[in-house]
Amino acid sequence: MPSLEQACECGGSGELSAPKLRSDTPERAGLDPEELRQLGRQVHDLTAGERPWAAGAVVVAGRGPVIAVEEAAGWAVRYASYDPGADRGIELPPDARVPTTVDTPFDLASLTKLFTSVAAVQQIERGTLGIDARVGAYLPDFRAAAEHGITVRELLTHTSGLRPEVPLYDRADDAERMAMLRAESPVGVPGTYTYSDLNLLLLQHVLERITGRGLDVLVHDGITRPLGMTSTCFGPCPGAAATEDQRRPWAKADRGMLRGVVHDENAWALGGVAGHAGLFSTGRDLAIFCRALLAGGAYGPARILGPDFVELMLTPPGLGFALDQPWFMGELAGRGAAGHTGFTGTSLVMDQATDTFVVLLANTVHPRRRVPDSRPRAEAGTRVARAVRGT
Repeated sequence: MPSLEQACECGGSGELSAPKLRSDTPERAGLDPEELRQLGRQVHDLTAGERPWAAGAVVVAGRGPVIAVEEAAGWAVRYASYDPGADRGIELPPDARVPTTVDTPFDLASLTKLFTSVAAVQQIERGTLGIDARVGAYLPDFRAAAEHGITVRELLTHTSGLRPEVPLYDRADDAERMAMLRAESPVGVPGTYTYSDLNLLLLQHVLERITGRGLDVLVHDGITRPLGMTSTCFGPCPGAAATEDQRRPWAKADRGMLRGVVHDENAWALGGVAGHAGLFSTGRDLAIFCRALLAGGAYGPARILGPDFVELMLTPPGLGFALDQPWFMGELAGRGAAGHTGFTGTSLVMDQATDTFVVLLANTVHPRRRVPDSRPRAEAGTRVARAVRGT
């Protein structure tokens, strides 16, 4: 088995076969070329000007096994730091900047949750994890979760009642961080939706307890290696797009300009491997991930899930995936589209009804975080939806 350091350079194989992705024309994909030309132009518009939506961006979209548009724009690294007095980034000299390419890895932020969720459903399929089992059955030392009867399904659907996050980054060592997680009680009504990083952190510990393997190994061995996602792995990822000049008061830690290390402060405090954040990937690799799930869990010779379990994940309310959310899916939402967003500027949407996908990766937090604006994500989804209708 390859080492984790080699995880971004390894392929894989399985028993079943499904078409692999290929690059071809929009017409061959059954998509309107003008709509996709507009989608390609969009990423350039998003990265232009003194205060762009993102310093750099990549869009990959297609239908069936065809990638019909793959476009990169802007800068993977544009700024040296952020000047709070002037409220602007301090730009690097032109020869020191790093342009974005279609092969640029991005910090996926909460798109990591999708991989943790797939890893969990793989264990459900194998019978080693019960979807309605109580977390306390696997983690009796997580006293609060055990006492409140939190279930695996509630973690996957964000209905556990746990609050969105806790400041693990403020704790001095791993023992204190673990004590905080073990003592964390629900603050909301179980069964009521509250999006929470803690759900996926607890799920990570469940998976690691029942398998005896780290989440990074589970994701590598169970998802990225068999699918041939050779550019997807937990950090460090030195060639990745830069994220934030992370400093208080706008951030929760003082770490300076970040590149190739996880942006999320809690994931950083946990060593870079966390159920809610930590993965880096490229647009093409995420297109493979989308294609495998749209094909019922198979890609080329590999199968990561059975079709019934993919359906389980993508049936309302969704396990790990958000379903039919126009605020970031645009007009793709409505008939079972599934996807997720990430705080750093990432998103993916796949639509079973039209067999389409769109991945938008961007470093919107470079040089510093601002109020999130998902309109460009929604516009990308709308372009793909209209490309289907326009054929």
